[in-house]
Amino acid sequence: MSYRWNYGTILEAIEDIVPDNRLALVHGKRAICWSDFRTRTNNLARNLLGSGVKPGDKIAFYTRNGPEYPEGIAAAFKAGLVHVNVNYRYIEKELIYLIDNSDSTVVVYHKEFAEAVENIKKKLSKVKIWLETEDGKPSSYEQMATEGDGSPPGIQHSPDDLLFLYTGGTTGMPKGVMWKHDDLFQVLGAGGNARLGIPPCSTLEEFVDRVKNTPRPVNLPLPPIMHGTGLLSAIGAISSGGTCVTLPQKSFDPEAALEAIAKNKVTAVTIVGDAFARPMLEVLDANPKAYDLSSINFIHSSGVMWTREIKAGLLRHNEDMLLSDGFSSSEAIGLGASIMTKEEEIEVARFTLGPMCKVFNEDFVEVRPGSEEPGMVAVQGFLPVGYYKDQEKTDKTFKVIDGIRYSIPGDWVRVEQDGSLTLLGRGSNCINTAGEKVFPEEVEEALKFHEEVADSLVVGVDDEKWGQAITAVVQLHEKGTLEEEALKNFSRQHLAAYKVPKKILFKEDLERAPNGKADYKSIREFALKHS
Repeated sequence: MSYRWNYGTILEAIEDIVPDNRLALVHGKRAICWSDFRTRTNNLARNLLGSGVKPGDKIAFYTRNGPEYPEGIAAAFKAGLVHVNVNYRYIEKELIYLIDNSDSTVVVYHKEFAEAVENIKKKLSKVKIWLETEDGKPSSYEQMATEGDGSPPGIQHSPDDLLFLYTGGTTGMPKGVMWKHDDLFQVLGAGGNARLGIPPCSTLEEFVDRVKNTPRPVNLPLPPIMHGTGLLSAIGAISSGGTCVTLPQKSFDPEAALEAIAKNKVTAVTIVGDAFARPMLEVLDANPKAYDLSSINFIHSSGVMWTREIKAGLLRHNEDMLLSDGFSSSEAIGLGASIMTKEEEIEVARFTLGPMCKVFNEDFVEVRPGSEEPGMVAVQGFLPVGYYKDQEKTDKTFKVIDGIRYSIPGDWVRVEQDGSLTLLGRGSNCINTAGEKVFPEEVEEALKFHEEVADSLVVGVDDEKWGQAITAVVQLHEKGTLEEEALKNFSRQHLAAYKVPKKILFKEDLERAPNGKADYKSIREFALKHS
């Protein structure tokens, strides 16, 4: 039987061979070396367990990017706790739902969100410990990180320990995808890299030896770590003895990102499509000699498409980089990949099917390459357990076909004659806006709370900045006089800011079918024509 992995075991093993003075975390002017990282994460793990928290309990992280997030994740792994990501853009009802649904007993939150926490505390009786952080300043979190002798917690780790990755559901409410440590580490390469021909490690000793004798990564996750794309980048850095660099700015600052790359000799940058890549390219083109990008080996994007022209532009500033589009989701990692280098350009939305993937139609019959028949991508192999406390959704997403279990998250593609994939849509009508997954139904219902709105439909319209811009088409009641800005302001009472439509159009009749089904194709055409 092959070796089975646990991130807590991995961290405790590599900490003995990573140089003490190597940087583990960098956040603006703050820096934490590996010796301090080891001490602080051990203290956090021991103090949490000493406060009555038990292995298997859930720990939620309600914070922006910063040292405390990857540090807290490492402590959770060591203590055998289950990571729960919290979208800091959520409004009160969403926060309460997620923290309650996850059964979290510990919440780590930044002081920035203290007011929101005070408003929800009384409604979350399961939470026993609230740890406040404030950029290294005295706090309840900092007290736990600094009190103790830094010795490991000494608990028995299991490859079946869980990590939760909450993602938006079809009704807009988040759902917790349950990953076992072993499955997640295996699907991410088990210390290898298939793109570079580096095989996975088969034992912990082999992995430790590889970490010891391989240049350590310096990862810069630019999207929020509370999303899967950023989270896996951060975990990849700390679990391989590398460095996780984060930006202190609350909103994306391309100049700050480029400065951080040059200063810290970043080797891998994680982005979400053109929303990050385009501003960086504009700064680089305006200041071609101002930033040193020579350290970068990879720029990886996931969540939305980034265009060939932007990729080609970035390669002008470092022609040795490998630019990668990952076709994955929280429920299915490794659906496909698209790689671009200076020698090989690719078409946007064209992917190479992952080795463990197939494409099935709605009757679960495999789609033939070149048939022009659309289908859903399915991946087998290392998969999540399912959705936490949602067996119905688990049964819909994870299907057994011909005796093999697949994850089919609902990404529609066309299989070309050469076997490559052309992406048609992610999650059916799901809108991806700057890396955020937004389902139309939730926005539509929020708009219909207004007394003058008779009906509404929401689509994503391609946008250079956002990837897709949320666009609503609204039908008012007969005597309605509502205007766009007034409805936008109203919707902010019911939606997180990133879900508020960028554009609201008005139409006399949304022309639903007699059975009430929406014709999203005609609505999208209307939105494109009038945007």
